[in-house]
Order: sequence, then C-alpha cells, then structure tokens
Amino acid sequence: MPTMGRLIEAILFGALAWYTTTLIAPLFPEGTNLGYFHEVNTVFGLIAGWSIAGPRAGTGYVAAFSYGLTALVAMVVMALFFNSFVVMIGQSLLKRYDGPGEAVTDVFALFVEHAAMIMTPQILATLLIGGFVGGLITEFFGRRFS
Repeated sequence: MPTMGRLIEAILFGALAWYTTTLIAPLFPEGTNLGYFHEVNTVFGLIAGWSIAGPRAGTGYVAAFSYGLTALVAMVVMALFFNSFVVMIGQSLLKRYDGPGEAVTDVFALFVEHAAMIMTPQILATLLIGGFVGGLITEFFGRRFS
C-alpha cells in the first residue's frame, strides 16, 4: 500500500542514485557509451527506497539508520549486478567468451571490478551520508503522515 514513507524514500533514493551516478560517470574511460546508465541506476534507487526502506518508516529514528543503510546496500548491489550483466551481454554478443559458464563467471568479475572502481572517498561518503539522511527524513515523514 502506498504510504508517505514509501514515496519519500523512493524519491530520496532515486535522487541519491542519480547524483551518485553523475559522480561515477567520469570514472569510466573516455568515450565509453553509458547509454541509460543514469536512468537504470535511478530506477534501482526508486525500487530500493520504495520496497526496502519505505515500509519500515515509523519504527524509530535509531531504526532509520538501519533501514537507510539496508536500502543503500541493496540499491548498490542491484545496480552493480545489473550493469555488470549488461556489460557481459555486450561482450558475449562480440563473442569474447568461449562458453556460457565463462560469461556467467565474468559477471561476478565485472561486479568486483566495478565495485572497486566506485570505491572512492567522495562516492562512499555520498552514499553513506545519503543513506543515513534518507532514512532519517523518511522516518520523519513516516511518523507524521502514517
């Protein structure tokens, strides 16, 4: 059921995903076609905010840190996995793999590679602060409008 907590958390995590993606985009090599990178990551932010953190709004400000961080980790894992999967599909269409097992294994290698790429202090701080603040704001609205 739609609640104010779900709506606010979806908007906040969507915005956090969009902003973080703008910080990540320059880390890719020059000339990399990012396609719908911003939009896809924003959708994962919306999903994480709506389905993970939003339903927990109204459970207390201490819990807000927990569900803000949980939604943040879920958003990052979903985005990393999906984007790694898309890169693998592109490489498999170029026949870079000897078989499907190698392609599936490479998804996880790409996941780790992309995760290492975004491990900069600016991006980590943005994500952590955004997750905690998003949880607190959601808790505020969840208590007021539930």
